Amino acid sequence: MSDSSHHHGNSDHHHYRKSIVNRLARIEGHVRSVKEMASSGRDCGDLLIQIAAIRSALDNCGKLILKDHLESCVVEAAKSGNEQEVLTQLNEALDKFIR
Repeated sequence: MSDSSHHHGNSDHHHYRKSIVNRLARIEGHVRSVKEMASSGRDCGDLLIQIAAIRSALDNCGKLILKDHLESCVVEAAKSGNEQEVLTQLNEALDKFIR
């Protein structure tokens, strides 16, 4: 965990957490089903299509987490008047998500 991860441990600030958890549960189920498909010898093309769908779902989940971070942690830091902390948090979040 980074230092910024425990600044705002209160999930009340994170409006999208329930949706994020639900999306991750669906992704987890999807990964499990693709694993079963691979075990049962399904066509490689079918597996790749499902992997692409999982990747897209993960990207969308990551965007929602970033949005949550912007609307909660970054906004709170901005309200506190600490512009450098705002920029640092935003840069850290972007660096973690976009590689």
